Order: sequence, then structure tokens, then C-alpha cells
Amino acid sequence: MNNEIKKGLIGVISDETKISEVMPDINSLTYRGYTVQELCEKCNFEEVAYLILNDDLPNKNQLSEFKKNERNNREISDNLKSIIKNYPKKAHPMDTTRTSISHMGLEDPDASNNSKEANMRKSLRLLAKVSTAVAANFRVRKGQDIIEPNNDLDFCENFFHMCFGKVPSKEVVKAFDASMTLYAEHSFNASTFTSRVITSSLSDMHGAVTGAVASLKGPLHGGANEAVAHMLNEVGSSDKAEEFILNKIKNKELIMGFGHRVYRNGDSRVPTMTEYFHKTAKYYKNSELPKISKILEDTMLREKNIKPNLDFPAGPTYLLMGFDIDFFTPIFIVSRITGWCAHIMEQFESNKLIRPLSKYTGTSHRKISK
Repeated sequence: MNNEIKKGLIGVISDETKISEVMPDINSLTYRGYTVQELCEKCNFEEVAYLILNDDLPNKNQLSEFKKNERNNREISDNLKSIIKNYPKKAHPMDTTRTSISHMGLEDPDASNNSKEANMRKSLRLLAKVSTAVAANFRVRKGQDIIEPNNDLDFCENFFHMCFGKVPSKEVVKAFDASMTLYAEHSFNASTFTSRVITSSLSDMHGAVTGAVASLKGPLHGGANEAVAHMLNEVGSSDKAEEFILNKIKNKELIMGFGHRVYRNGDSRVPTMTEYFHKTAKYYKNSELPKISKILEDTMLREKNIKPNLDFPAGPTYLLMGFDIDFFTPIFIVSRITGWCAHIMEQFESNKLIRPLSKYTGTSHRKISK
């Protein structure tokens, strides 16, 4: 038996998946074999969600049916709306989103049914309802009325409608749509692995997703996009950017938005998201955020040879769109719910309880002396 300890399970292959892969030969993240760059260019998020959940891109009829089902499941219950209205105003939106999803499990008619058909129904309901719950929380915390979903709008358009009461330009919606595609899935990351561990005990989908949300909250995982936005606000202006990052490096402080355990030649999602970040900044006539970001990126590469990850361009993009910083990671959930649900269903298909061993390093055997 190999007793080597791999802290953080670095390099450990714990299972196999057909959902996504970072292909080293092309240094690209792929969903079911398609590169995320091509998916962003040629598909919208609804098509990508179908792909992740169903193993292939939809034809016209399949997409139409998928959209119809998603739109028909967008509404959340009056009971959940009441709960959202009573969340503490200072509660982090990740905590409230986690609670909302847990409550959805109490109401879902298939909650305890783990058949493939029931889990697919739950996946679609979660995809449809989570965005509504996040948007409702977004408005309630501002003292505004909840806006009901509009079934005449596409998924991303509807999210803006529920948050702001209006849909922005096509350029802004496309940038948001691309971010949804890029955040949708990423193999055995911390939150996805958490969902699979929970599923392996034959728990239910809502429980597994709730656990995934708790894992995603951490700043070393999904919370990094929030940290990036706070950092950009702290920098303030491009003439202070280089000194700011050099001081961070000198003081050996953790700098969020840089580096990734999986990518060795840079996060393959970054160029695409950066392109949409710059387009969004141009639309809002903001040249300062791209300048600050570029200086931070160049300085980190020069001083530490570390490249940015997806959170680095996604954070300022959401900032420009008008979302509150602490809602960035719940927006991540609105997208990643697809990947989590796909992995939960895959785990059920070929399940084995995930139960690793540990090496005991505590006090040696002793006896009570009395």
C-alpha cells in the first residue's frame, strides 16, 4: 500500500467523468468535448446548459423544449419569497442562497427520488429557480420589490430583468452569457467534489448542491471574484496599481485572481472573458478598470510569473454591470448549478461511497491512570 500523503489531494485521480476536461495538448477547458471558447462564440448559455446536462448540444426541437421547461419552472413559492424577505440584511448572499436552495429541497416533489428521470427534473428546476431566488435576494436587500420572472426573455436577459427591472444592451447581455458559459463547469473542483462526496452516501440532489454552495463560498474557490473586485476598488487608479501589487508581493500577501492548480500555461478561459470585459468597459465608457487590471496582470507575470484565472476578468465585468460585489459568487452559482447537477447524476450512475483513509499523527496509545 502506498502511504504517501497528498495534501489537498493534489495529483490524485479519484474517479472518471465524461462531463469536462482541461485538455493539455490544446490547454483548453472542454465541455463534452467542445472547447469553452467555441461554445462562447457559437452558442448561448441555455444551449451550453443543455449540453452539460444531456451529453450533447440540442437540436432545434430539443432546445425549444428545454427553454420551455426552464421558463415554466422559474417561479419560486410565496413561502420562499417570504423567507427571502426576512433574511438578515447583512447576511452574505452566499449564505442566503445556500438557505434558499435547501428550502427548495423541502418543496420539490422529487426531493427524495434519486432516479435518473427525477434528478433530471430537479436539475432543470434548480437551474430555473436559483436565478430567481438570487435576484429576489438582490432586490430585497436594497429595500426593493421582488420582480417576477419574464418568460418572454432568455435566461440571461431574464436575470437582468429580475435584478434591475430592465434588460441592458445586447453587448452586455452577451458578455454576461459568456461568463455563464465559462463558469458552468470545471471538473473535480472543490465544490463539485463536495457535491459528489455527499451524493456518494446516496443523499439527495438538493443536499449535495447545498454542500457545494458552502464549499464555493470560500475565497480560495468561488469567492475569489469578489476579492478581485474589492482589490480593484482598493487600488483606485491606474497610477497606483503597480506600487499596490508590488507591496502585496513584498509583504507576501495572498493576491486573489491569480494562479490555478489545474492550468500550467494560464487559465484557458481568461482570454475569452478578458475580451468581454474590455467590450463591457468600452460600452460603459470606463477605461480605468482595464488599465488597472492590465498593470496588475503584467506586474504579477513579471515579478512572480503567475497568470490570472477566470475570476480576474469576471470580477470587474460584473462590477461594470452594476451587481453588488457580494453577489458575484451567487451569480457563479446561477451558472455552476448545471455542472453540479451533471456531476451528481453521473455519481449516481456509477456510485461508490467516497471514504478516503487518513494517517493518524496524534498521541500514541495510552491508558487512563486512576
